[in-house]
Amino acid sequence: MISQWRRLQELNKGNNIDSVLLEHFEREIWSKVPHLEEKPEVKVVNVTPLIDITEDLKECARKEYGLNLADEDLKVFGKFDSNLLAGSIKVRPAVHIIHDAIVTGKLRSGQKIFEATSGNFGIALGQLSKLGLDVVTLVSRKLQEGVFEELRNEKIRIMNLDMDICPAPGMKDNPNLLLAKATASNIRSQLSELGFDPTIFDKSRSEVEAVLAKQDIINLAKLLAKIYGCFCPEQYDNELNIDVHKTVTAAEIDQQLREQGKSLADFRIVCTFGTGGTSGGMSRYLMEKYGKKSLHVVFPLGDQDVAGIRTKSKAAGLKFYEPERYAGQHEVDFEQAKRLLKFFVDKGHDIGESSALALYAVMQMANFGGYGGKFVVIIADGIQKYKKNLEAMGKKQNRLQVDLKEALSDIGSYNRVLWIHTMYTPRKEGIELIANSLGVDQSKIFVPKARDVERLIATQEIPKEMENALGGPDGKSLLVCMMGNTSFMAAKVLAGKGIAAESLNGGISTLSQGKGKQISELVRMATE
Repeated sequence: MISQWRRLQELNKGNNIDSVLLEHFEREIWSKVPHLEEKPEVKVVNVTPLIDITEDLKECARKEYGLNLADEDLKVFGKFDSNLLAGSIKVRPAVHIIHDAIVTGKLRSGQKIFEATSGNFGIALGQLSKLGLDVVTLVSRKLQEGVFEELRNEKIRIMNLDMDICPAPGMKDNPNLLLAKATASNIRSQLSELGFDPTIFDKSRSEVEAVLAKQDIINLAKLLAKIYGCFCPEQYDNELNIDVHKTVTAAEIDQQLREQGKSLADFRIVCTFGTGGTSGGMSRYLMEKYGKKSLHVVFPLGDQDVAGIRTKSKAAGLKFYEPERYAGQHEVDFEQAKRLLKFFVDKGHDIGESSALALYAVMQMANFGGYGGKFVVIIADGIQKYKKNLEAMGKKQNRLQVDLKEALSDIGSYNRVLWIHTMYTPRKEGIELIANSLGVDQSKIFVPKARDVERLIATQEIPKEMENALGGPDGKSLLVCMMGNTSFMAAKVLAGKGIAAESLNGGISTLSQGKGKQISELVRMATE
């Protein structure tokens, strides 16, 4: 069979195509993922399983939630993209985008790739190491350790940033210039360690700081790719992200249902929102082929962090958030969905956190009625990355985050207050503010070296000086940083080692509100 990409190769002859790279790509990657073949008929090959999980969902509803989903017409299929190469649905757009880059001459052997990712897209790009291509991912420290491990396993080079990949849209109107300058210095250092010439970075530093002031990591990846002559897949803005789910994923589900004597026209598709590519492609297919809106998008509650997906408020700032195309939007409590996650994994289903959220939404839709009884749920990835979190479910866990009110109500339980940041250290005024806000003596506040904090987070090892301050397994510390992200990451690392520590939400930025102090008056760049 002749693939559509081979035809494109013929059409693009002479257009600077790296034919050796393309052939290698097709053999090592393309031949192992779903794609369209046209002979002897148009058909998606290498499909992922579409499995009837109706009875398991009914059993889960009954045993875990006391719900009776007795509707005889209820039919729920799981589309298990956890079976894909690299373990997630993100391999579909990654392959689609990289192929287009090769056949258009944008990507050639020896080039490097920059991309902002919440995990799965970066892991999918890791397949390119088979082709001799280096990938550098820009990630948030808020990623679960299991995601970091998989990125490392795929030989991905990681740049850690102390901010969200997708900040709330309001951040664009609230630039933090001090944080931008410090983060730029951190990025320069990491680029140098990865073998990039820092003098090239210096020439564009003002542009970098302008992007960082808006906490716009998506456009930072594009900018770094531009100044170093690398390639950026631009998954959050690339129309090919939508196209692959319209032309392949949705068509694949339709094909599989027809083979079972059913029609996608009778089903609702339910998915979560990461970049918006899945919802965008599926909704277009359903409207163009069946003339209907039957795509439902699921979000966690606004204060919840679910691996790889956005809350509704953060999705609203992205290009592919298109609520006018959806049949419904559902904000669902992930704390409730955790029981479903454990139930399905124990049943032998390979589902991850976002898939559990989507399935829990379907359970609610089926229970409350009014949506019809036929659903296809996108199982975007599997459980491997989240096993540590799953194992912790059901066990009593120390909380990892507290707001100021909670910290004050329990202030006597903390042995120490630790400043935690990799780039900043508090000035005398900053220490005074922390002490006065918490009602503790300044002697109770410990400020470790910034490099020790970096070591803690990067290597999961506790430097000796910091270990002494933490007070061992019987101690309990309150961690304070600039905005709450770095301290939260540190709290998770310490929890994994049996040390109780809680991160103050909002950090010193929250403490300074209404105090008439600018952040620059409270902190300075760390020198050690």
